[in-house]
Amino acid sequence: MVEIAVAQFSAGQDKRENHLTLRNLVGEAASRGAQLVVAPEYAMFTAPPTDERILSSAEPLDGPFVGGMLEIAGQFGVHVVTGINEALDGDERVSNTLVAAAPDGRIAAVYRKLHLYDAFGYRESEFFRAGAIDDPATFEVDGLTFGMQTCYDLRFPEVTRRIVDAGADVLLLPAQWVPGPMKEDHWTTLVRARAIENTIYVAAADQSARTGAGNSMIVDPMGVVLASLGDQVGTARAEATAERIAQVRATNPALALRRFGIIER
Repeated sequence: MVEIAVAQFSAGQDKRENHLTLRNLVGEAASRGAQLVVAPEYAMFTAPPTDERILSSAEPLDGPFVGGMLEIAGQFGVHVVTGINEALDGDERVSNTLVAAAPDGRIAAVYRKLHLYDAFGYRESEFFRAGAIDDPATFEVDGLTFGMQTCYDLRFPEVTRRIVDAGADVLLLPAQWVPGPMKEDHWTTLVRARAIENTIYVAAADQSARTGAGNSMIVDPMGVVLASLGDQVGTARAEATAERIAQVRATNPALALRRFGIIER
């Protein structure tokens, strides 16, 4: 059993302030028993609309923001997963990257966003480079395996299926889900769909208003919303167990019965 928390807030252009907010929310969640805290995409720096400010904000994985994440994880004895703008050697663009910070001071896993948000009037690819299609990055906490994907990846079910095929029991989904007509409904529907069709837990941490649609949530393998937030800043917590996954998969063995795999396009 692992106690998971989603942390929801609206990040801004002050990286120190964003770090402080992250620290406070992780501390709040840890005080309530969380062993892993997942925070939003772009938690390091958000400046809508996306422009050159994103480029100047970028840091390498050994930069101060990730260093601060590792300090937070060690201070509270939890895993912390959140999104940064990662500087890339030899590329004018940056990477939309998720980092999993472990309480022992190491980076447990790194994921670079595969599907850039070139939709709904946005062009993330102007400033970001899509991640390479590698084996899904996973890490373990108390016997459960965790995988990661980012925001717009949610609209591509094969991303989650590859993560499940890599052994993940829980999907961690940081996002800055831009609000708009039908967008909130898409978010809640797709988060639950990824849990149901893959019989896994999904912990989805969105930015709160105004930069995000909120509605961060933790969903179990049957699609039951175990914990959720509206549009407020804060945390929500729920437990994930291997027993629940096994129970759901005995009832709905969809993964075992499927007849198609995933291939790279």
